[in-house]
Amino acid sequence: MAKDATRLSIIKHGARLVHSKGYNNTGLSDILKAAGVPKGSFYFYFKSKDDFGLAVIDHYWEFIDYMGKTYCSDKCIPPLKRLAGFMDAYQKHFERMDLQGGCPIGNLMQEMSDLNDAFREKVGDVYSRMQDRISQLLKEAKDRGDLQPGIDPERTALFILDSWEGAIMHMKLVKDSGPLKVFKQMIFERILKKGDLGRE
Repeated sequence: MAKDATRLSIIKHGARLVHSKGYNNTGLSDILKAAGVPKGSFYFYFKSKDDFGLAVIDHYWEFIDYMGKTYCSDKCIPPLKRLAGFMDAYQKHFERMDLQGGCPIGNLMQEMSDLNDAFREKVGDVYSRMQDRISQLLKEAKDRGDLQPGIDPERTALFILDSWEGAIMHMKLVKDSGPLKVFKQMIFERILKKGDLGRE
């Protein structure tokens, strides 16, 4: 039990460092120091640094899943309002972090996709699950008649997610939440607004 608790502590502290510094810029000594674990004991808990890194991705997903369940699960709220609330919550989260760090999944996608297939596949799986959550909301909205019939929920969900990650990257660049606000305005007032899609 103590081993599991220490392992989780290493993951949590390491995840914060990876989020702020990047995976390759985060050393094992930094991780162990942050977690208060003696040097040399890392391999008692993980087979390798990459084994640790893959566990960190699972940790990131747990937070994303928590946010999704918190803001997207209440069927009493219309699905597009749930999606908007989810994005608003993330914007507030980024603002509390002084617009630094951004999306840890997006960061790892940028940093590791060309370097490590195991990371690319793991991050890709999380990205697909993020897309699926948005797609499910869009399917609900379509069934309610809140979207135009021609909108494909899965493709639109992927576009929204890709655009969201791009807006987060721009937010980090300019240190301003403006890109997130522009993104949300375009998504909800143009792309998802019934009657607007396809107008000249």
